[in-house]
Amino acid sequence: MTDEPKRPEPPLTGDERTQLNGFLDFLRATVAWKCSGLTDEQARRPFVPSELTTVAGLLGHLTVVEHYWFSVVLDGREDVWKEALEADPDAEFRVAMKTPVDQLIAAYEAECERSREIVAKMGLDDEVAFRGERKVNVRFVVTHMIEETGRHAGHLDLLRELTDGLTGE
Repeated sequence: MTDEPKRPEPPLTGDERTQLNGFLDFLRATVAWKCSGLTDEQARRPFVPSELTTVAGLLGHLTVVEHYWFSVVLDGREDVWKEALEADPDAEFRVAMKTPVDQLIAAYEAECERSREIVAKMGLDDEVAFRGERKVNVRFVVTHMIEETGRHAGHLDLLRELTDGLTGE
C-alpha cells in the first residue's frame, strides 16, 4: 500500500448521480488501495475468529457483490456464482483464499469498470425485475453498493493495520 492513495475524491457539488458515483468510486479505490502491496500470505492471514474474514476473502466477496448487483440484477447477465453460492454460501471467500492477491485486485477493478459502464447507460430511476415480481431501481443498487463497499472498506482498514501496521483514511 502506498502512503498516498490514488483515489478520486468525491465531488463536493454536483447532481445526485455525480455524487453517488463519486462516493462509490472513492470507496472502490479505497478497497484496492487497502489490498495493494500485500503478499498472498498476508492477504490470507486471519485476524478475527472467522477464518474467511481476510483481505483476500473480502476482496473476493466484493468482486462477487459488484458482479451480482450490476451485471446480474441491472444488466440481466448470467449469475456465474449462483450454483457455487447455493452449494456454499461462502464460496467467493474460499475461492479468493486460493487466488493470488494481484489477480483478486485486477478482477475487482475489472468488475468495477463493468459496473460503471452498466450504470452509465441507465437512469437512477430505471427499474428492473428483482427476485420474482419485485422491482429495484438503479439508485437503490448504487446506494446499497456504497453501504456494502464502505462497510467492507472499514474491515479492510482494520485488517491492513493488523497485517503490517499501515493506516490511512
